[in-house]
Amino acid sequence: MTAALPMALLCGLSLASAALSFLALARARGSAGRARNRAGAETGELGAAVDAIQKIVERLSEEVRELRQQNTSVALESVALKPSLNLSKRSQALRMHRRGEPAEQIAATLAVSRQEVDLLLKIHRMNMTRC
Repeated sequence: MTAALPMALLCGLSLASAALSFLALARARGSAGRARNRAGAETGELGAAVDAIQKIVERLSEEVRELRQQNTSVALESVALKPSLNLSKRSQALRMHRRGEPAEQIAATLAVSRQEVDLLLKIHRMNMTRC
């Protein structure tokens, strides 16, 4: 009988540890299931957030394209409308000035603004005093 008692205790401990292992396994499965559900819900939320951000980025990129087109057309209009004092006009303006023609007449003849002619003559005078 004395040998049966340790064997019975050993069997009882084995059964208790097996039951405890099954209980721990059941709890771990439950925790994993809850974590999977939370991850699925968060994935859905993140997917919706990503979709919203993509729509915003697409809208902003379309606005940028429109602004670039507007700026390009405005820049082309301003360049096309404003005659400038190129090299040949500059030489012609200086020749006219040497002949004694007034700045208003030079500007009208060359189709440039009076301020551009005045600026050209001022720079020319400054360059001449340096030499």
